[in-house]
Amino acid sequence: MSKLFSDLGINQSFQKELASLQISVPTDIQEKVIPVILNQKEDLVALAKTGTGKTAAFGLPLLQLINTDDVTVQALILAPTRELGQQIFSNLMSFTSQSSTISIASVCGGIPIKPQIERLKTPTHILVATPGRLVDLVKRGAINIKTVKYLVLDEADEMVSALKEDLDTIIKDLPKSRRTLLFTATMPGTIKQLVQNYMSKHVVQIEADMTTIGHQGIDHQYVVVKPIEKLEVLLHFLNTKEGQRGIIFCKTKAAVNKLAKNLAINKFSSGAIHGSLTQGIRDRIMGQFREGYIDILVATDLAARGIDVKDLAFVVNYHLPDTYDAYVHRSGRTARAGAKGLSLSVIQEDELADIPEFESELGITFTPYKKADTQSIEQNNGLLWAKKIFKTKPNRDIPEDFKAQIKTIFHHLTKDELVDKILSNYIAENKTIVEKPAVKKKK
Repeated sequence: MSKLFSDLGINQSFQKELASLQISVPTDIQEKVIPVILNQKEDLVALAKTGTGKTAAFGLPLLQLINTDDVTVQALILAPTRELGQQIFSNLMSFTSQSSTISIASVCGGIPIKPQIERLKTPTHILVATPGRLVDLVKRGAINIKTVKYLVLDEADEMVSALKEDLDTIIKDLPKSRRTLLFTATMPGTIKQLVQNYMSKHVVQIEADMTTIGHQGIDHQYVVVKPIEKLEVLLHFLNTKEGQRGIIFCKTKAAVNKLAKNLAINKFSSGAIHGSLTQGIRDRIMGQFREGYIDILVATDLAARGIDVKDLAFVVNYHLPDTYDAYVHRSGRTARAGAKGLSLSVIQEDELADIPEFESELGITFTPYKKADTQSIEQNNGLLWAKKIFKTKPNRDIPEDFKAQIKTIFHHLTKDELVDKILSNYIAENKTIVEKPAVKKKK
């Protein structure tokens, strides 16, 4: 029988907050972590995939442990990206929407620092931060973190690989008496080293039920393509998913830009994010994606951290990631909160040998995705061509007399006849094969 939040020690006021958010049953990681944070004193290492409810797992007990009479920073939550930091901050604020006694601040990079300095002049109990911005604020004397009792490292596996120097600087400035709560989707050697260097000898280790949460609902598939057909196979796949939402991952910023340009040319509802874009542009595109104004997001791994968007039907690995950890984070963007989802890897022949290694390391099974045949690809190209015409905005600068001459040529044609002629012209010019099914002749 599933436990309730009251069984885990969450007090009545926070239970009411959760009820208002229509959250009634704890996830596996919440069941395991909340009582440990509330009732024990040891450091904690929790292994949990994205989408398992980690923020509430550490957020709810921390909120309950805050001493509101103490105006110093008591809890510091570090996240690798601004997007994830904002998500954590928003979740914590939603858990305290009926109470103003706990003060929570967010200080992340990519936006002006002066308003954050002003905000930190007022009492703050919980601080959510990205490492780089926090280091800057500490150096400026804008924040004192020597009073921190609880340090939370969320998606720590990303921070130790990309932000290790800033992380080391912060940890050295924290009191040694603090309690560290580390959350990670994977356990690479760098995380084990961090645990050894900066956490107590007596560490409680918890692992979410990966078999029921980490990979449940994700259909892992791959399709083998030649380099020349890679884009067309992807475009065919996206056309079969029309009206559904997903993320396409590329290894580099240049690849993101190139693919995003191709999607735009073919009139797909899409946007792109990577680390070289300004924070304002990234925020605007992420806002459009979250609110459903665009269906497809093209992104690099780090830029996509912290994306928690419901109802993502698929994730596409346009390039296989370099690490197993990255694959876990990518695929975990779909099939969230009990939903189903597809993780499709578009690979070349020489990458086929990597698939069994991913299966063995991650405990998952890949199945082949049936690649569209030549005729289906060519028909799909025709559909994309038609959509481009349909979505083309009329040119108001065309002279009316010229427009009238064109209309005179076509005026006697019906709509069906005009479509037939335009399509026949397209097929002839593109040497496209659009054949009817063969009909057997009677003997």
